[in-house]
Amino acid sequence: MIKRRALSITLGAALIGLSSLAHAQQTPEIYIPLVSKGFQHQFWQAVKLGAEQAAKDLKVKISFEGPESETMVDKQIDMLSAALAKKPQAIGFAALDSQAALPLLKKAQAAKIPVVAFDSGVDGDIPVSTATTDNKAAAALAADKMAALIGGAGEVALVVHDQTSRTGVDRRDGFVNRIKSTYPNIKVVSVQYGGGDQLKSTEITKSILQASPNLKGIFGANEGSAIGVINGVKEMKRNGKVVVIGYDSGKQQKSAILDGSMAGAITQNPVGIGYQTVELAVRAIKGEKLPKVVDTGFYWYDKTNIAEPKIAAVLYD
Repeated sequence: MIKRRALSITLGAALIGLSSLAHAQQTPEIYIPLVSKGFQHQFWQAVKLGAEQAAKDLKVKISFEGPESETMVDKQIDMLSAALAKKPQAIGFAALDSQAALPLLKKAQAAKIPVVAFDSGVDGDIPVSTATTDNKAAAALAADKMAALIGGAGEVALVVHDQTSRTGVDRRDGFVNRIKSTYPNIKVVSVQYGGGDQLKSTEITKSILQASPNLKGIFGANEGSAIGVINGVKEMKRNGKVVVIGYDSGKQQKSAILDGSMAGAITQNPVGIGYQTVELAVRAIKGEKLPKVVDTGFYWYDKTNIAEPKIAAVLYD
């Protein structure tokens, strides 16, 4: 009797084990790789934190990687190719070069792998959704702030991270178009591209200042660009004479605002971008209808509001 009971228990345990195994095989772990534009800026570390939090909340597995520099388009394409080779259920992608990535993204689409764009959109209708800042509107606000700070007249310049990504194009155009349409006495004398590299952006800033001795303001369109502008203005001893406005956050920009060498900046919501990317990817896997664009928001911050809870929550070191 005892033997028969023991056998019954053993068989029952085996059946439960087989049932669990079958269930595991039916519901494989959801894997979503995220390929970002880079890793060099604190912005991307904040995006990664948001993505990791969403993965934890939604019980999915993610990976997050990007090239060391935002100029390394070929390396990013290699990363995208490697991520797709793992046959994920969905993928998040922030394009350094929208056109260069298209062939691989078309392969993803053909394989029915939903693509969620984040931060920097992708040309065409391949992404099922894009989690991003309204970069044109944010840069237009930066232009309004610049105009007010320089008295509505004078020469200004831009140092932009690139002209191949959606963020670079939209921030450039948002700023330039607002100046042209609204401030007839302000002239944009130079738009230069520093690849988001602060050292290169420093040298570009110095050359702009040499060529335009009457320059009143410079807009740095991402974290690396803005830090380069701050350093270039300091090295040319034009502190207090040239208004500097930045984009993004990070320790150096926050310090520059507090010490007065930067007038203010636009901050995005990078943690929110990362979180929304993973959440949208999970919804896409489930077949849900998604909005084409999810606006993750932006804020102007300067010395007067940098410590306010609403602002402090979206700033990062």
